[in-house]
Formats: sequence, C-alpha cells, structure tokens
Amino acid sequence: MARKFFGTDGIRGLVGDAPMTVDFTLQLAGAAARVLAPQGGRVLIGKDTRVSGYMFEAALEAGFVAAGVDVWLTGPMPTPGVAYLTRRHADTFGVVISASHNPYQDNGIKFFDRSGEKLSDELEEQIEMDMQRGVQTVASDRLGRARRADARLEEYQDFCAASVPGGIDLTGMKLVIDCANGAGFKVGPRLLAALGADVIPIGCSPNGRNINDGCGSTSPGLLQLTVTGVNAAAGIALDGDGDRLVMVDHLGRLIDGDQLLYIIARDRAERGELSGPVVGTAMSNLGLEIALRERGIGFRRASVGDRYVLAMLKETGGVIGGETSGHVICLDRTTTGDALIAALQVLSVMRRTGQSLAQLTSAMPKFPQVMRNVRVAQRFEPLARPAVAAAVAAAERQLGSDGRVVLRPSGTEPLIRVMVEGRDAAQTTACAEHIAAAVQAAAAG
Repeated sequence: MARKFFGTDGIRGLVGDAPMTVDFTLQLAGAAARVLAPQGGRVLIGKDTRVSGYMFEAALEAGFVAAGVDVWLTGPMPTPGVAYLTRRHADTFGVVISASHNPYQDNGIKFFDRSGEKLSDELEEQIEMDMQRGVQTVASDRLGRARRADARLEEYQDFCAASVPGGIDLTGMKLVIDCANGAGFKVGPRLLAALGADVIPIGCSPNGRNINDGCGSTSPGLLQLTVTGVNAAAGIALDGDGDRLVMVDHLGRLIDGDQLLYIIARDRAERGELSGPVVGTAMSNLGLEIALRERGIGFRRASVGDRYVLAMLKETGGVIGGETSGHVICLDRTTTGDALIAALQVLSVMRRTGQSLAQLTSAMPKFPQVMRNVRVAQRFEPLARPAVAAAVAAAERQLGSDGRVVLRPSGTEPLIRVMVEGRDAAQTTACAEHIAAAVQAAAAG
C-alpha cells in the first residue's frame, strides 16, 4: 500500500491540522509500539523547542505507556542525538518530535529503529495499517513506565567529541554558533566550549515560537555579520533539529553542504581513510563533482533526500555523503546526518592543516545554479513533452560538458522544478528561462 501519512522524513504538518493532532498521535504511538515492540520494550523520545512539542510528547508518552512500552523523555535533543542514544542503549526504538527547519507552527514525528536508522518504507506502511486498530490499553500489570532522561544529553555531547580520532583541541579558536533557537541550543555551545573554543552563541534562547526564525542554517545572515564583527575563525549554523549544517568563513561567506562535503572527503582521501564514492544528490553543485574528480575521488548522485543519500552510501560502500542544504552524513562516525559531528570534522581539518575555511574551499569552484519553479495545475513528467525535451536538448548543447539540466516534479506541491547549471551565469540563466517557458507552455496545452 502507498503510505498516507509518512513522507520522506517522517510525518509532518501544521499543528492542529491532520495529521498533526493529539488524537492522531495517540493512535500513532499505539501502532508504532505494536509494530516495533510487540513484546514490550523501551522508547526514547526527544524533541526540539517548539511549544507544541509538549502536547505531542504527552500524547506519545500516553500511547506508548498504554501499549506496554517504557518511555525515556530526554527533553530538547538533536535528532542525531536520539539516533545515537537509541543505538547505544539498545532501546527498542527512538522518536523525535520536530519539523526540522520549518517554522514553529509546524511539527512532525519521526522514528529510528534499534540500530539508530530511519525506518524502512515497509515498517512505516505496517504502522499506518495498524493504526486502524485505534488506541488499545494492555492489562495494568503490563503498562509501561515513563521517566526523565535529561542526563542523556551529556552522553551525546561526549559521543560528538569522540568523533574526531585522537581528539580535537580548539583552544584559542573563536567560533560563533547559531543553534536556530532549536534542539541544539544547549549541547552545541557546551560541546565547543568543552573542547577549548572561545564560543559566541546566537540563536540559543528558545521561547517555543522563535525556532528557525531569522536564524539557523536557513537564515544565516546574522551569523555572517557576527563572524566578521567579532573577528571569529568560523561560524557554525544548525537547523531546528540539529541535523543540518552550514558554516561561515572568516570573511563572512557562506559555506554550504557541497563545500563541506568537499573539505571532509578530500581530507579523508589524503589520509587514506575514504571508502567508496562521495554521494550527493541531483541538486549538488557541478563544481563539487569536478573538484572531486580532479583528485581521483568518485562521485555519485542520489535522489533528493538524505534517506536516499544514505541508501546509496550503503549500496556503494561509501562513507561520506550529503546535500547542498547541509545534511552531511559521515557513516564512518555515526548512522545519520549530524550537524555537530560534521562541524567537528571540518574544524579538525582547519586545526590540523592550519588553513582557514576560505583556503580549504578555494579549490572547489561553485558553478552558477539557476532554479525556476513552474506552477502547474497537475504534476506531469516534463521530459515526456516533446517541446520541453527539445528545450532541454538545446540547453545541453549550449552548456556542453560543463553544464547540466535537472527537471523534476515536486513531491509536495504542484510544481515542476527547473534547475540549470553552467560556468557562465548569463548563459545559465537564459537556458533556465527558456526551459521554464517550455514547461509552462506544455502545462497550459
């Protein structure tokens, strides 16, 4: 069956609208417990800082306890922290209450299995089917128990620190960290300070409604100003649930996920620690692919979404992958995208080589990348329309081997996304406009 509620990253939506309601969450908890822990067990629940997190946390707790599952409540905890702790403590499964980089009015629920990995499509389908049974309560002698597990945050902090073999000493390094007023607001600054850095925190004063609001990885403007204003070596920006990372160099320039992948992969390769190809997505900048190729490092493209990057890494034996948006996966360090662990990998390269972020990214050109979203009444396969295919072919001839075109229907909106990349900005823009016009005409016809 097709999944009705689960998307590419759990369940997500506007709080109060289906499916993000208390009634739905109670049913979801019961079904998840029956599918993932049929003999009872333990679930670890973490969340970000949205005010609605209290509501969903209480509903999940009630549903799990009623189904005979013990509950550990960690409070605010980055998504990758929940993944790690679930794996470390052999919990039956883990749950995160978060809508990641979305505004506070949204929230979401995502699951990890006992290995600290996201659920398979098949397990998500089973949970949706089981929800038809509604909320069920086991006998009183089988009810679960709930307890606070706030001290687990320190365990996750220690794990992050240990992700750099041999340790890392950041003494004397001035760093600005923007935690998006989200789940990393405690552990991010504490981690860097414990490693000796001179830390300037911003976006670390959550009030339940300011998560991702003009801060964090999706709004790094304040971080860029602060880094240059205090003469910091670098800036670090997380998203609301702490699995995305972008950085800022000492000149105030944004360093995106593609550039971070380049720094980490090149360093691993130079030290003989890189296995398999680097995995990006269809949207990864062509400059990353070319820069890696020049250093003899393989590169593969997965579909957009960190779960697809992870699947291709496992398929190809790779250990480094991610997305332009900042999902950076270091499979040789952990099981999922982790902003803090990725940041430490980059900082360790800076420390070991004595080079700045600006120097470390200088060998990777960023090609102009032009995006156009064409709104359509109904999604369709654009390349199946002759006029669109002809426009794409013409653009590819103009761009040559140093350019590419990506067309894809949006998975969530009635849009056809047009992306064109090339060395010359004017030519790239012209090609994108021409293809977008062809898509618009095909949609109208």
